[in-house]
Amino acid sequence: MKTAIVMDNGFEELEAMGPIDMLIRGGLDLDIVSIPGTSVTGRSGVTITNVIPFDGYDFSKVDCLIIPGGPHYQKLEKNEEVLDLIKTFANEKIIAAICAAPSVLGNKGLLDQKRAVAYPGFEPKGSIYAEGEFVVRDGKYITAKGAGVCLEFALELVSCLKGKAAAEKVKDEIQCRK
Repeated sequence: MKTAIVMDNGFEELEAMGPIDMLIRGGLDLDIVSIPGTSVTGRSGVTITNVIPFDGYDFSKVDCLIIPGGPHYQKLEKNEEVLDLIKTFANEKIIAAICAAPSVLGNKGLLDQKRAVAYPGFEPKGSIYAEGEFVVRDGKYITAKGAGVCLEFALELVSCLKGKAAAEKVKDEIQCRK
């Protein structure tokens, strides 16, 4: 399956790099797509280069869209092209969002009556908030609370996209306790 992680400047590094690494280990085809262009800088100043620019990227072949959290969520909410992309994916393809990013989905009504989680204070509007859970999958949506659960989030993505055996293999490779 084809996956794409979409980021703007200000993304949360751990919430992006954890899933990137785990999906690659799981044998998934992953593209790192940058809204600013050929590089993107996280909230802690880490810059990722040699990424694919958002403009002109063909999302039609992508099966799963991943949106990390971090302060860039505010830019995503104001970017009509990103919002159109999210709406296109809604209910047809898998959308995974972590930390503040699920609020972007909630603000667009995509998580209405869906179980979801997010970073405290960013609970998605209209969702059935899954109190006490850290990673939640409801249909085509996977949401997670924040950086501290980025590996659980990534393993859920691998399980969803490649199966439980693939996720268990990755989990064993990295010596994950849970």
